[in-house]
Amino acid sequence: MGIVVVALAGVFGGGWAWLAFGVVVAGGVGMLGWVVLRDGEPASVGGMGSTIRPLALGVIRRGGALLVFEGHDGVKDETFYRPLGGGIEFGETGAEALRREFREELDADVEVGARIEVLENVFVSEGRTGHEIVFLYDAAFADRGFYAKEEMQILDDDSTARWVDVADFRDGSKILYPTGLTELLSPEQ
Repeated sequence: MGIVVVALAGVFGGGWAWLAFGVVVAGGVGMLGWVVLRDGEPASVGGMGSTIRPLALGVIRRGGALLVFEGHDGVKDETFYRPLGGGIEFGETGAEALRREFREELDADVEVGARIEVLENVFVSEGRTGHEIVFLYDAAFADRGFYAKEEMQILDDDSTARWVDVADFRDGSKILYPTGLTELLSPEQ
């Protein structure tokens, strides 16, 4: 058995060796072999979409407009908008992640308010399935000068943040993600 596992590791990489080990063990040990076989699957077999990504996004408003970045899905040929924020790292709260992300993206400090909602977002982007749990927070810039800017360059990406009228999302002329956020914004916005 050891020779088979080492040979597979040399030819296909270590992940496949665990797969081979699981197959061999499954024949003689039953459930233990199945666990090794299932958990030993290399990442290249599972593809994207095998994890759920936790995000914290900040809903920052200026009158009837929402601060968003503009993205484009080349496969769908779709332009879309999403509030700024990003991934929550292990051991970090959603509010802490939001503050960190705004410092990284705009070199801006934000005051994080109440959590608006938590949305589950299963989507397809660039032809690949993604799955997010999105913590949405009311937020405000600590430096009020950011509200006077029409556009802001995102520092860790080549996108731009801008103010977009919420009415454009309500009437469907512009797409806002995550799905369900438009319905959470009050009619006064």
